[in-house]
Amino acid sequence: MRDVRPLKRPWQALALALPVLAVPFLASGALAESTAPASPAANSTTYQDSVGEDSTAPDITTIVASNDDAGTVTFRINVPNRAQLTQDLVLIMDIDSDANQATGDPQNFGADYILQYLLGEAVLYKWDGTDYTLSATQSSLTASWASGPTIKVNAADLNNTRRLAFDALVVSGVVFDQTTGDIDCTACKRDVAPLIGLYTFDVKTTPPTLVVKSFRPTPARPAAGRPFTLRLVAARSDSGAVVQNGRVTCVGKLGNLRLRATVQRVQGGAATCTWSIPANARGKTFRGSVTVSFEGLKAAQSYTGKVR
Repeated sequence: MRDVRPLKRPWQALALALPVLAVPFLASGALAESTAPASPAANSTTYQDSVGEDSTAPDITTIVASNDDAGTVTFRINVPNRAQLTQDLVLIMDIDSDANQATGDPQNFGADYILQYLLGEAVLYKWDGTDYTLSATQSSLTASWASGPTIKVNAADLNNTRRLAFDALVVSGVVFDQTTGDIDCTACKRDVAPLIGLYTFDVKTTPPTLVVKSFRPTPARPAAGRPFTLRLVAARSDSGAVVQNGRVTCVGKLGNLRLRATVQRVQGGAATCTWSIPANARGKTFRGSVTVSFEGLKAAQSYTGKVR
């Protein structure tokens, strides 16, 4: 078992020298607007923390870690006795993006990143082998507060993590000098979760698929002696992006006779197949299908109709 966390790092103690991390200072003291947390994604884990250690300190009760299929990881840190975000509140998170203590900061359970949320701004720092410096990838990072902080960051900004370890430290009583940005933590109270080691979380995503968004015949029924077209619009399940190119396969049959498509391509955001229906085909059954393949993903739809 690991030892109880020693407060060796200044951003953990906050009573020593938190500014070592180039704390972002907002001279105006403006705070981010609190918003209600979103519902957890399907892949969600709830971590329990001990409660009531200090009635005057922030009290972390649970942390809910979740992710969606786009790889956005959400940390919902519940601190019921701190309903509103005030200027004296600070969140510090250690994130070990590969869940491997042998890499990253050797004095901090192998943390690869430090996340700070203070004065309404969230900032991500990355371990460079010697110290933590501002992470070049943190465009997805967002934060809000409603009875505790909610942090969202995409796995791509955490070195494409698929398994991570983390903790959360919430501190109250922090005083920021409005002129210099210096920090006074004389009256600080804090709660850390977990007390021992780090929590671990697996980022699980459902492999993307192509989803048929629409399928339209033109005309509504095939007509003898006229062209007949099927248009299939497909989109990625993860991003909703409509397929704009790819390989289209068209299969058309009139009874046992196979018809060759005269048009077989993606055009205008739709996989398009067009056949010329023979003039003597009235009353026969036409069966057709459209398949579009893009980046290893595939969507298909079939059609059956009597020629008029």
